[in-house]
Amino acid sequence: MAAMALPAAAADEPTRKELIADCASGEGKCSFNDPVLGKAFLGEFRQVSNSLYNCSTSDATQSMGWSDSVGSTDSVGVSVTAGGKIAGIVDVSVTANYGHTWSSSHEENSSLNMTVKPGEVGWISRAQVMQTVSGTWQTHYDSPKWGHYYWYIPDTITGPAKNGTDGQSNAVVVKSRKMTSAEKASCSSGQKAGKAFVAQR
Repeated sequence: MAAMALPAAAADEPTRKELIADCASGEGKCSFNDPVLGKAFLGEFRQVSNSLYNCSTSDATQSMGWSDSVGSTDSVGVSVTAGGKIAGIVDVSVTANYGHTWSSSHEENSSLNMTVKPGEVGWISRAQVMQTVSGTWQTHYDSPKWGHYYWYIPDTITGPAKNGTDGQSNAVVVKSRKMTSAEKASCSSGQKAGKAFVAQR
């Protein structure tokens, strides 16, 4: 963080959380300056469906629905809420500099046929194309706060990018693994014996 005038004593300086909170509330008049978009990359795979357990002796095939919601976080892991003031400020800045909108969240859902072998459990995983945007928050106060009218905070926000950005594509895959001993034991109980069943993730 930096002030426009001489630096204040450390004890008198605001925390990143305090400055971002003032941006979000509107107490500080904020802009996100000089945004730089990083190269898009494929995020981590995450389970987006329920799990299909196959307790039978033959392959089990079933249509499974899935849904995924991906948000944005800043450089210290704070969520950037969709529709909030912070997301709006970043979007305005990126749009002005790059000519296209920036989104802090992405939601998607569909269904997929999956086949699970006997004694295994399967599920659907998805990975979202992600991208960073780095810049500097400029916070302006009508009256000095923490001794200054202006404060500056460098920040990097990671969020979902449009499918196909920089040649990267979202991915949806079916994954499976062998059941654990405890899961195999549960297959022998009650209505699960000799069947395939769906369990909430």
